[in-house]
Amino acid sequence: MKIRIKGNSVRFRLSKTEIEKFKQTGLLTEQTEFGDSIFSYAIKADAACEELKASFANNTLTVIVPAPIHQEWTNSDVVGFENKWAFSKDKELFILIEKDFV
Repeated sequence: MKIRIKGNSVRFRLSKTEIEKFKQTGLLTEQTEFGDSIFSYAIKADAACEELKASFANNTLTVIVPAPIHQEWTNSDVVGFENKWAFSKDKELFILIEKDFV
């Protein structure tokens, strides 16, 4: 899984193998070690979620995918989904999830 962060945007790209694992389990996690610290990032399907959004807690960035998007994305040729998630009155985060197929 590749992650790209620039300003208030985050992009996750998953390989075919990762898409299959995400399809089966609803969760995919990676981590990068920085000496004594670890940065983790994850993509998680959530039936209670209504829009593509993200959270950051305990050094982990998680993109949360609504169940309908999870089903459509992992079972079709749709390359990606995006959303401008408004997390406060005047701030938003652009989120993009994509298939990283050669």
